[in-house]
Amino acid sequence: MLFKKRGTFTEEDARKVIEIVSKRPNEREIIIMAERITDEAKRRLWDYARGVQLMADMTGEERKVRVEILEGYVSKHVKGVDVDGL
Repeated sequence: MLFKKRGTFTEEDARKVIEIVSKRPNEREIIIMAERITDEAKRRLWDYARGVQLMADMTGEERKVRVEILEGYVSKHVKGVDVDGL
């Protein structure tokens, strides 16, 4: 699932994204596209991905969430969930 934000992607934005993704158990990928991303937001996203994998290992499931972070210019033509609208 692709999330985009013009400006700085913060830890609060990461919480919103995680809340949405956690409601969709079949989601395998989180892609964040933002002009800048704080270290706290990166850490929260990576911790979520690790937590999903640990829980899957404990329950015997095959579940993994991949986090990809793209920093730089964010075009308004890119289709994805706008974090500002959450």
